[in-house]
Amino acid sequence: MLDRIEEQIKALGCTVWELREQTVKAWEFYFIRHALDQNRITEVETVNVTLYRLLEDGMLGSASGKLSPTASDDEIGKTLADIYEQASLVKNPAYTLTDKPVEAPALQEVNVEAIAEDFISAMSKVQETETEFVNSYEIFVKEITRHYRNSNGVEYTVRYPSSMIEVVVNARKEDHEIELYRMYDSGTCDADKLCRDVEKTLRYGKDRLVTEPTPKLNEFDVLFSTDDAVQIYRYFAIKTNTALLFRHLSDWTVGKNVAENATGDRVTVKAVSSLHNSSKDYPIDEEGAAIQDRVLIRSGVVENLWGPRQYSQYLGVENGSMVQNFVVEGGARSEAEVRQGDYLEVVEFSDFEVDPFGGNIAGEIRLGYLHQNGTVKIVSGGSVTGQMAQAVPTMEFSSETEQYDTCVIPRVTRLKDLKITGIA
Repeated sequence: MLDRIEEQIKALGCTVWELREQTVKAWEFYFIRHALDQNRITEVETVNVTLYRLLEDGMLGSASGKLSPTASDDEIGKTLADIYEQASLVKNPAYTLTDKPVEAPALQEVNVEAIAEDFISAMSKVQETETEFVNSYEIFVKEITRHYRNSNGVEYTVRYPSSMIEVVVNARKEDHEIELYRMYDSGTCDADKLCRDVEKTLRYGKDRLVTEPTPKLNEFDVLFSTDDAVQIYRYFAIKTNTALLFRHLSDWTVGKNVAENATGDRVTVKAVSSLHNSSKDYPIDEEGAAIQDRVLIRSGVVENLWGPRQYSQYLGVENGSMVQNFVVEGGARSEAEVRQGDYLEVVEFSDFEVDPFGGNIAGEIRLGYLHQNGTVKIVSGGSVTGQMAQAVPTMEFSSETEQYDTCVIPRVTRLKDLKITGIA
């Protein structure tokens, strides 16, 4: 298929181009309680084409489109002509595609059936009760094969597993019942971690039925111990992305101290080319560049940048690459030490966001544990708001770490003096 497309691209007179072919083989299972309701096997192939056009004013135009793997030569030719015409309508400062040959690892064997069986087996081991139980779950296990080719002769193929399970749990007390939803992404199945987290969610459901209204706490410490904390650390990684810097959406240039006069833990963030059991564990990015291991932020100071090839070139960043996997080093204190004193641990938000541009923190509280004056109250309602610029200098995080799909982060993170708007 790619050979046919390349021939027609050259016939158009286009000399700069990229082809991306992806094949996804998937097994899907749908369970109600623990009874299989339905399952299916799918295989989907897609081909994405990007054509570039050198314009008279020295600018570079580009446009992308999709081709069906069953397209005829006539259909391919018409689609490519349309894409090439569209490329004349978009103008950017010129940049080049990667021309460094890459050596992809040998294609790994992905046993989709065995991974699916691991998920089913893990879910069967979850400890339930008559009042806290698994309502339903859906399993999606994929073998993804990506083939890349560009006009500079760079070509590679990678294959990797990518899995996702959605779980709905119920908890009830007398005539009151509540439902909680979880979605887990990973490479393969980490059975122990999955069981622990689902059982923890069952406990959260039980506690959600006996909450008190969250009091108005004004400025108060908030502890993050779930995957919501990933949003906090993604903020650091995204602020070092060349696309944001070029567009003046970030000023985190190399050498910048991200937290002047810090009294808390200083963040170290690493971009890594490989992360075991990540759903995006591949060593070559979507633009044909080998992903480089690099420290983005070391002890609170920006050390390296990362991002798309286009914006990396604009900023003079060598060996720029897209990155999917990040590792944040643990802090100076143990989890027990970070948990000392008064704080609100929020384990369920209706929504939680950390704005990567302005750094605003916001989330509505569905379930929290208020540790205050030696007592613990189970609370719900109200919201958490704050600003990363104010929170980063005093933030604390545990020496222990936890992996959430593409990110390894401290197991618990404490942001001080956030605003808690209660309902009591």
